[in-house]
Amino acid sequence: MAAASFTAAKFLAPVAVRSGGDRPAPFHPAPSSARPLRRSRPAQRLLAVSSDVLAGNKAAPAAAAQPAVTREEALELYEDMVLGRNFEDMCAQMYYRGKMFGFVHLYNGQEAVSTGFIKLLNQPDCVVSTYRDHVHALSKGVPARSVMAELFGKATGCCRGQGGSMHMFSEPHNVLGGFAFIGEGIPVATGAAFAAKYRHEVLKQSSPDGLDVTLAFFGDGTANNGQFFECLNMAQLWKLPIVFVVENNLWAIGMSHIRATSDPEIWKKGPAFGMPGVHVDGMDVLKVREVAKEAIDRARRGEGPTLVECETYRFRGHSLADPDELRRPDEKSHYAARDPIVSLKKYIIEQSLALEADLKSIEKRINDVVEEAVEFADASPLPPRSQLLENVFADPKGFGIGPDGKYQCEDPKFTQGTAQV
Repeated sequence: MAAASFTAAKFLAPVAVRSGGDRPAPFHPAPSSARPLRRSRPAQRLLAVSSDVLAGNKAAPAAAAQPAVTREEALELYEDMVLGRNFEDMCAQMYYRGKMFGFVHLYNGQEAVSTGFIKLLNQPDCVVSTYRDHVHALSKGVPARSVMAELFGKATGCCRGQGGSMHMFSEPHNVLGGFAFIGEGIPVATGAAFAAKYRHEVLKQSSPDGLDVTLAFFGDGTANNGQFFECLNMAQLWKLPIVFVVENNLWAIGMSHIRATSDPEIWKKGPAFGMPGVHVDGMDVLKVREVAKEAIDRARRGEGPTLVECETYRFRGHSLADPDELRRPDEKSHYAARDPIVSLKKYIIEQSLALEADLKSIEKRINDVVEEAVEFADASPLPPRSQLLENVFADPKGFGIGPDGKYQCEDPKFTQGTAQV
């Protein structure tokens, strides 16, 4: 891979991606007189902006004759993506069996983004996610049994059962949380990146590889949120080691991205703040990985943030409570035909990186891991009642617990006089 770094594009016209791949053609359903008018996507190509292409606006280089990844790398990518898919499929089963409560948002179809980015990170690097966070946690190394137990609301979960589906957190793995409200995690990620730069430049504590990097994941709906713009400005102003990763699955709950934003090309918002803005096919893990590597490397070198728009698609509804009736069947089938796991499997076999039997072995091992995670979660105990208000107030025992360890509200005299107050 060339060592050229991304350039903050000042060009209005996008240019070709370094890998030579074109952006997948946007999906346009057949016209219908009954459908309201909507603004169509621009017809121009929307691809990565990279310095080796910007030089003279030359055509993108031809694809390399050698595979883009080694056998070991390819199998690692495949295993991580299969884990994410199988885990989420199992979550759907458990949700409908009443083992999980509240809203559960699945990641099916978007695995190339999580795997393509997170598997390039080091242990000290941070990940900040959204409410669709299970697979981000798995990619960062949080054990499947810990994530499943959290979804079951059990004490053995990565948040001791207090976080649930939308709030995965793991200090040992530097997963700084899923966040239920859109845009809520971006300031946290920006703060983590600032802390990394402070450790590196002031405390001289960073690793020999350079700065610790933070990935901030969020969706297309968040790209119209004020916190997003504030943090882009702050990150570029201070050259923070952060990559803003837009998982543009084209729908914000039930609102089409095309209808909700004045300019659907989210990557353009990066150059507006002076940072590189990159578009990549989010259904192709190898393309995502190539862009991710360059963005992460430049952040680690202290060259500042990058905004990467990964155009992807979720194969299920917004959540498991969503009947998914707003998206057209032909749109869904169009993207289902570009399944990132199927595509990677085909690439591995065609490039003779592994045999079908090798991939079947991985799939069987992952099935066993997911089954064990369910058994572990189901057998785990519920959190004790005494844990209910821990980590809410400064008192480590929780507000409202008396010296005897019992809840004060259970004392009949506890509420005396409150009516007068």
